[in-house]
Amino acid sequence: MPFTPTPIKDLVIFEPRVFEDDRGFFLESYNKQLFKDNGIDTQFIQDNHSKSSYGVLRGLHFQLEPYAQAKLVRVVQGEVLDVAVDLRAKSQTYGQWFSIKLSAENKKQLFVPRGFAHGFVVLSDTAEFLYKVDNVYSKESEGGIAYNDPTLNIDWQIDLSKVLVSDKDKVLKSFNDLE
Repeated sequence: MPFTPTPIKDLVIFEPRVFEDDRGFFLESYNKQLFKDNGIDTQFIQDNHSKSSYGVLRGLHFQLEPYAQAKLVRVVQGEVLDVAVDLRAKSQTYGQWFSIKLSAENKKQLFVPRGFAHGFVVLSDTAEFLYKVDNVYSKESEGGIAYNDPTLNIDWQIDLSKVLVSDKDKVLKSFNDLE
């Protein structure tokens, strides 16, 4: 089964079937019907692609309604530690986080539903990160949580003195200050 549930409801790991031979490999990174048959009926509208160097940490970001976004994330070059934090107020796992190493080598993907903060840190020299989203971006609706929030206490699996964050991410709120 290519879909593996995580300890947090609706957060799902997808491992595509990979066909390899001496020429290389082929995989189907997304199939609308396959995802729908497995309970993920999301209409993706945009693909995004970023490249970052070792220690770059992007996140923890989210979009508020009506611009909340579900994401399907993967790495096509390098390796990252990907993190999702459950911000769904009525969820039994509210405030819990899940992390997974995504890499070009393991070809795993993570489906992050609406209602989560999301971020990643690059563990390799460089990494190229791709993600599909199901809603447009709105600057007025963006939010975030500090990556080093003491309440969440996320293990980023990297020396935090080597982390590179944007000026915008340096001033994100703490988890306890979210409304």
